[in-house]
Formats: sequence, structure tokens, C-alpha cells
Amino acid sequence: MNGIAGWLTARGLPVGDGAQLAEAGVALGCVLLSLALGWFVGRWAGPGLTGLWRDRVGDHATGIVERLCDIVRHLVAVLALAVVGKAHDWGALADIVVGVALGAAVARLVVQLLRGVHLARWMAWVVGFILFVAVLSGAVGGLEPITDTLDAIGFSIGRRRLSLLALVSTLLTAVVLYAVVRIVNKLVAHGVAQAKGLDPAQKLLAQKLASIAVVITAFFFGIDVLGIDLTTFAIFSGGLGLAVGFGLQKTVGNLIAGIILLMDRSIKPGDVIVVGDSFGWVNKIGVRAVSVITRDGKEHLIPNENLMTQEVENWSFSDRNVRVRIPVGVGYETDLRLAQKLMLQAATESPRVLRSPKPNVWLISYGDYAVEHEILAWISDPEQGVGNVRSDVLNRLWDLFKENGIEIPVPRRELLFRDGLKVTKD
Repeated sequence: MNGIAGWLTARGLPVGDGAQLAEAGVALGCVLLSLALGWFVGRWAGPGLTGLWRDRVGDHATGIVERLCDIVRHLVAVLALAVVGKAHDWGALADIVVGVALGAAVARLVVQLLRGVHLARWMAWVVGFILFVAVLSGAVGGLEPITDTLDAIGFSIGRRRLSLLALVSTLLTAVVLYAVVRIVNKLVAHGVAQAKGLDPAQKLLAQKLASIAVVITAFFFGIDVLGIDLTTFAIFSGGLGLAVGFGLQKTVGNLIAGIILLMDRSIKPGDVIVVGDSFGWVNKIGVRAVSVITRDGKEHLIPNENLMTQEVENWSFSDRNVRVRIPVGVGYETDLRLAQKLMLQAATESPRVLRSPKPNVWLISYGDYAVEHEILAWISDPEQGVGNVRSDVLNRLWDLFKENGIEIPVPRRELLFRDGLKVTKD
């Protein structure tokens, strides 16, 4: 104990004075009360705020809502400890007590926020540690010794100073802006999703344009905070132009194609499309590609440019109703009126077949061994598949044909064998 006291005394923090020890005890009591207040408010108000956040933001911020009780607890503790630190002119030892508690609370709050926006655990804790050191240093004597030390570790390039202080400042600014951008994007996405006057394509376009605007705003704000002169980027503009013209040509083309698709609403999330051999419903339209999920559960990523340059069959562009054609053949000896009636009955009884437009039966042709018909049935949910509708109708028709004695013909040939005057027929 004497060693610690001597070490603190040598650095201008005497602890031998009983008054300072008493003051430190009072500060410790205030710290414990602040932490208890944060715990109580987190337990009392956290669940209500969690429900409110879930209602207002929905599933767009699941990481935040899972940690909202802890965020409230640490936030209240930070505010209370900040009041404690400013409410009295504490001595050196009491400043250490309050500074350690305040720095730890700030670090825990920041870690919870950064983890809530899905930042890597190690990066969140690095930022938390840096803020802990900064808050503690500010509480016990200011940041100048630390900033001067960090700035001394580095080198100069022209008029620009590259130091450890600049690296730490850039890291903190980037992480904070990243977290702010993620939270703002989630809030904007939820707000756009709740807009009743926009269709899915317009909502997606608004979300993407808002995201781009938020990122650009954050970029220029970060440049201003860090004091970076934009003219320093002039030397890279030519290289960036060449990169876009050659290496990033496809990427930029896909980005523009995606925006055009959303603007003209030719393809929207939920549409059922056919592109080449890919058939499925559009899950989402991304920056680079459109996600199409097939009935087999496979997700095809089709570049946006392909949808602009290739022929696309959109089953639900202007109307979600799709007509399904189901071929059926019956024998020539069959009562066609009865068979057609049973075909219509099988289609009408199928649960996914619409009543309006009502199904119909057409006689197509007189085939080699059967009278060819086609059942025409309408469905309004093509994303659920077409083959299962055909299967259901044909299964029902099989039972109806069996009950009414109607046979489904199969291909057959008649062979005549001539042996003198004898003719054999099989």
C-alpha cells in the first residue's frame, strides 16, 4: 500500500491526507449510486423502450433492440457519473475514482452500440479501450500529455503529419460514422417501408438513394472533422477515372442498371420472372445483382446488366394472374362432353385455381390415338410454383375418370402379319 501511495505522491497525487481519502470515499459512494441508478432505470424502462423501438424500427435493427436494456443502463450511468464529476471540485484521488467509473461506463456503452450495429467484437473493444483512456485522462488532468505523446510518434510528408494520433483519430471517426450510418440507414429503411403511398419497387429505390445520400454525407463530414484537404485527392482523380473506365466498368454498369430497373419498375421484388434457364421470384434487387429464388430453394444472382440487355419474361409485371395450361388426352370412344365436364370440375376444385377468371377446357386436336384437350386454369400466386397446380388438377381428374369409367389412352400400334391367305391381327 505504501508503494502505491508513494508512486501516486511522486506524480502529484498525494493520498496520505485523510481528507482526500474521505473525499475519495464520498466519490466512490456517488459512483456506486450512479451505477445503481443506471441498473434500476435499465430494468424499469428498458423493456418498454425495447417494445417501442421494435414497433418503430421493426426487424431493421435487431442488433440494437437486443441490447437496448444494457444501452439504457450504461447511458444513464454515464449521465449520472458526468453530473457527479462536474457537481464538485473533487481532489486528485476522487477524480481518479470518478474518471475510472466514467471511462468504464462510456466504454461499455460504446461497445454495446457498436456490437448492436454488428461491428466486429475486437474493433468494438479497441474503440472502447481508447475512449476509456481518453475519458480517464481528461478526468485526472487533461488529454494533452497523451495527445502530445501520440503526435510525437510519426513522421511528416510535406505539410501533412502522419502520426499515431492521426491514426487513432481516423479510426475513431470512421467507426463512429460507420455506426451512425448503419443506425440512420435502418431508421430510414423502416420509415420508407411504412410509407403507404409507395409500391415495393419505389420503396426499394428510395431506400437505396437514401443510403447513398447518407454515406456521401458521412464521408464529407468525416473529411471535415479530420481536417483533410480535398485537394489532396486531386492526384488520384485520374487514376480513379481509369479504374472506373476499365476495372470497375461492370460494377458501375450494374449499379446504374439496378437504379434504372427500380425507376421504371419493370422488375420489382416479388415478381416471378424467367431469364434464360432461371425461373423464380425476385427476392431483392441489390447494387450488383438481382436475387432470384427458384422453387428448388436455389438462389440465383443475376447481374443487373443482364436484365437490361437480355429478354426477360415477367409473369407479374402488370397482372399477377397467370394462366396454366394442362394437356389431357382421352380415347375416341369416350363421351367427350362428360370428359370435358370432369376436366372442368377437377380444375374448379383445385384450391389454388381462381374462380375468376374461371377455368376453361379446349379441344385442341384429334391425335393419333387420343382426342387432345387442354385445361386452362388461372392462378394468382405464381411464386408458389406452377407444376404443383398441374399435379393437383391431374390427380383429381384421375379419380374422376376412374369413377366415371373413362380411360386415358396409351400409344398403340396394329401389326398385320400376312402368311398366304391368313391375316393375323394383334
